[in-house]
Amino acid sequence: MTKFEEKLEKLPIKTIQHPVGDTKYYTAVHVKTLIAQADEEIVNLKSRLQQQSLPVVPECVAGAIESIPDHYSAFEAIDLIKSKVEVFTEENKDWLQVYNWLCEGIDNQDTFALAFITRKYTVEKPQLFYLKNKLTGAYLYYDEATKLYSDIVGNVEDFFGTKTKFTQQEIDSMKLGAMNRLRWRNEIRCKSI
Repeated sequence: MTKFEEKLEKLPIKTIQHPVGDTKYYTAVHVKTLIAQADEEIVNLKSRLQQQSLPVVPECVAGAIESIPDHYSAFEAIDLIKSKVEVFTEENKDWLQVYNWLCEGIDNQDTFALAFITRKYTVEKPQLFYLKNKLTGAYLYYDEATKLYSDIVGNVEDFFGTKTKFTQQEIDSMKLGAMNRLRWRNEIRCKSI
C-alpha cells in the first residue's frame, strides 16, 4: 500500500445510503489537502533528483557511449565492449581503454550504466603535464612519425606530428631507452598544465 492510499484510508468518510447500494464519499476538503501534500512531495523529490551530480566518465568512455545505439541495454553495451576487445582485438584497439576502465571495479561499471542509460554525464578532463629536464632545461616531446621521444629546448608548443603534453598514465607507460629512461626519471620535473 502506498503512502497516498494509507492517508486516504485515514480520511473521514461519509456514507450515503441509496436503494441501489450505499456510496462512500470522502470529504472534498480533506482530499484536496491530501492532493496538495502529494504535489509538494513530488516537487521536493524532483528537486532532489535534479541536484544529484552527473556521473563523470573519461573521454574514451564518453565516445563509447555515443557510438553504442540507444536501443541497447547497459548490460548489452558492456557485453558489446567486451566482445569487441576479446574477439576482434586488432580492429578495436581503441575500445581497450574503455574495457580496462570498466574492469577497474564495480563503481566504474555502475557509473557507465548510469551514464549510458540516462545519456547524461560529465566528461573527465585528464590532467596534462609537460616533462622538463632540470639539468638541461629541455622539454620532452613525442614524434608520432618516428615513434621516438626526444627533447627540445625552448618553445614547447605542439608542432605538427608531435606531442608535448602527457597524461600521468602516458608518463608511467613511456618506453624510453635505458639511458634516457634513467636520465628522465631522475631529472624530470612534471609541470602540470
